[in-house]
Formats: sequence, structure tokens, C-alpha cells
Amino acid sequence: MKNYVSIGLLGLGTVGSGVVQLINNHQEELVHQVGCEVRVKSVLVRDAEKERDIQIGHTFLTTNSDEVLQDPEIDIVIEVMGGVEEAREHIIQALEAKKHVVTANKDLIALYGPELQKKATENQCDLFYEASVAGGIPILRGLSDGLVSDRIQKLMGIVNGTTNYILTKMDEDGLSYETALKEAQDLGFAEADPTSDVEGLDAARKMAILARLAFFTNVELNDVEVSGISNVSVEDLNYGNKLGLTMKLIGLAHIDNQQLEVSVQPTFLSKSHPLASVKNEYNAIYVNGEAVGETMFYGPGAGSLPTATAVMSDVVAVMKNMRLGVNGKSVVAPRFESVLKSSDQRFGKYYFRLHLQDEVGAFSKITTLFNELGISFEKILQTPISKDELAEIIIVTHTVSLDSFQKALMKLRDLSVVKEVVSYYRVEGDGKK
Repeated sequence: MKNYVSIGLLGLGTVGSGVVQLINNHQEELVHQVGCEVRVKSVLVRDAEKERDIQIGHTFLTTNSDEVLQDPEIDIVIEVMGGVEEAREHIIQALEAKKHVVTANKDLIALYGPELQKKATENQCDLFYEASVAGGIPILRGLSDGLVSDRIQKLMGIVNGTTNYILTKMDEDGLSYETALKEAQDLGFAEADPTSDVEGLDAARKMAILARLAFFTNVELNDVEVSGISNVSVEDLNYGNKLGLTMKLIGLAHIDNQQLEVSVQPTFLSKSHPLASVKNEYNAIYVNGEAVGETMFYGPGAGSLPTATAVMSDVVAVMKNMRLGVNGKSVVAPRFESVLKSSDQRFGKYYFRLHLQDEVGAFSKITTLFNELGISFEKILQTPISKDELAEIIIVTHTVSLDSFQKALMKLRDLSVVKEVVSYYRVEGDGKK
């Protein structure tokens, strides 16, 4: 093995700059870990003349991808350019040129991860993507290495910092959704077009990746049921606080008898749940394993240096494999076919907020309907709305099937005393079940 490893970088934005900074500033640590230097030889950029804050030394900037992907001296290609189709083509070219690949691209891995992993194996190359989920939190390696001997039963995650920041500000400062979003955008936590974050798409991509690793099955992005936070109101958060609940955008992956459910949705958590205390832009993934029990991974979910740290952990893993001569041999093929649970196999508690006609017997009609469906109440709040001659009822159910919940929702909307089903959300307890 030569006395240094040569890196080709695709992209020099926030994460790419962080990678260069870590390599420049942590060279001694890298040499100690892997026994040789790490050098960034070439970087693919869109504008080679653009002024940049990062000092790149003798690194060569190019707008021609072939000068990175076809350079025989480059050992590892790091893809941090973003996007999907162009990045996919670049990674395929790199793998076919026998270069190992490290990527932070969750969109790409969620859509094409199995295909690219197969291509890597065919070419005896490594393809690692620790930075694609939860920034600097080592959750993927935790699942694939640290918990590999266990049977993971359930994953719950706050895997999007933008939505967690917005919900924290709404909950603690009473800000409206629109005001909290604007603040997140001003601070750089949210994009100008925040759709991917606030509608749950970003979190869904990450949950597809996590579920694949945890359950040894090919979970597709379309398998993830998704809803976002754009309709969440401060009123519901206030009622949640009265009930001892706090709201988070939760990614859930749960498996029973090789049948699974994967979802992303606003969820009320018991304030005693480990995820309830995760605030602002921080991420956390709560893992329940058959043997290990409860564990939680917590940390910054994004940012230049946290994400670059995850990228470099993969680079070090590639370099160690190079020394051992085992590149491309660490992939574990899916063990099970992906089988989704039906609605009568999915269980949870649910929160309803209803506006009822403020008349005698209105609530008894609600209880009769729920009794007919076998749904019992865990908590109830009632508040009169005198100006509209309505009553506001908040109900938290005991555990019921999704099928029963959906039937209740449909029948409530048809009930004459129900003026409006204002909102409804899944509820999770303390995490121990």
C-alpha cells in the first residue's frame, strides 16, 4: 500500500468544506488510525473560479467529472454534491473505475441504495453512507456493527432537525407554525423551500435507510407512510402539555413476525419518553432490541463538521479495509422479503380533538360510537366554546388497531353532533412497550 490515500471530492459546499477542514486539521489522528496520510487531490465544483472561505492548499478544482472519476491515482471518491440522478451516474462511474465511494446523500441512498450496493460488490469496492442519516450521529454503524447480533424490534427517531426546531419553538415559545418556520429559515435550519423537511419527505428517506439496516429487508421509499407538520397548531400543543404529552415529528419502524410498518408523522410523546427531551435542531434515534433493550443515539443531525465527521468515519473504514484487503466484502444481503402490516395489524394510541354541538347527550353519542368499535378512553378534556355554542373535546384512546382508529374517524365525521374533527395524532407512551 502506498504511503498515502488519495481522495476525490464531488462537491465543495457545506459538507465538502467540512471534509477538507477535517482532513487538513486532523491529519495526525488519521495517520495514527490508519498508518498513512489522507490527501484530497481533486474536487469537482460547478465554478472553479468562485471565491471560497475554505483553504484548499494544492488541491485541484475542476468542472470536469472525469478528472476525478477516471483519475487512476484517486482511491476514494466522496460524494457530497447532492441531487440524485447526476450523483448516481457519478457514483456508478467511480465504482466501475474500482474506486471506493463514501456519500452523504440520503435521497440517493433511499432511492438507489440496493442497486449501488450491488454495483459496489460486483467491483469489489466499498460503498458507505453513514452521513446520510442523522449527521454526526453514528447510527448506521451502530446498527450494522454494534447491534448486529441483536434482533431490532423497533426504531423511533427524530431525524429532521428543521421540524424539531419548529415544533420546539411552537411548544416552548408559543410561536405559530409560520413564525417558527420563518425563524428556522433566518437561522439557516430551513431551506427557502422547506417542503421536503416540513412535509416529512426528508425523514421518510432516512427511515427507509434505517429500516433496511435494522430489519435486513429491502424497504422502499414508497413503503413509508408520510405526513408532515404544516397543519400542527399551537392549540394542540397546549392541549398536549395539559395531558403530559409533547409533539415531535417521529419516524417509526416496527417489525413483528417479519411484517413491518414504517411511517413518519407528527406524534404526541409522553413527557417521560426518552425522545421527548430532544429539542431544537438536535436529532435522536431510539432503538429497542430484543437483547439490548432500550438504547438511544443523540447528537447534531446536520451541519458542516458533524456531517463531515460521519463522512470521515466511513473514509477511515474504507482505509482499514484496504489494509486488510477486504474491500467490498462487508455487505450483508437482505434476509427477508419486505412485507407490510395491514391496518388491523398496526396498533397505537390516538389523540382526537373534536368540536361538538353543546347539547345534552352529545358526548354520550361519542362514547356509544367508540364502545361499538371496542375503543376505550385513556384521557379526556372538555372545554366549552360559548360563542359558537360548541364544546371542544380532547380524547386520548387506549391502544387500538389502525383499522379501528380509521373507522372511528370516518364515523365521527358522519355523526350529527360532531361539528368538526379538528385534528388527530398518534400517541406514544414512555417507550418501554
